[in-house]
Amino acid sequence: MRHGKKVNHLGRKAAHRKSMLANMACSLIEHKRINTTVAKAKALQQFIEPLVTKSKEDTTHNRRIVFSRLRQKEAVAELFRDVAAKVADRPGGYTRIIKLGNRLGDNADMAMIELVDYNELYNAGKPKKTTRRSRRGGSKPAAAPVVEEKAKNEEEE
Repeated sequence: MRHGKKVNHLGRKAAHRKSMLANMACSLIEHKRINTTVAKAKALQQFIEPLVTKSKEDTTHNRRIVFSRLRQKEAVAELFRDVAAKVADRPGGYTRIIKLGNRLGDNADMAMIELVDYNELYNAGKPKKTTRRSRRGGSKPAAAPVVEEKAKNEEEE
């Protein structure tokens, strides 16, 4: 039975697991993609997605919460400065896991986890989303009064 088992323990004690995930998250923020096992990638995805969401609102409180999880000042600064600006309009799903096959040494399932907005291969074919504009209105009514004023000026002379 798996009652109440929400966390993959990854064969480590709690302190080791938290430190490993913090280091992996800092590496992901710095390099934008890392190679690891599938289990660690899934655990890292659950770890980092809430931190990226918090970085979208740059407040002192959010910075302190993120720093308490990451524990590296440079990674927090880059997350709030660069990554948050790039994912500002995305409502979630900031990371992508791509399975790579098995590792030669021990046959472990390997995967690449990356930040979605930093992959130019997947984002190259998609045009930028634009806001939809109404077809009514426009510049025609604004131009019409100018013409009428010129006609009135000519009649008066």
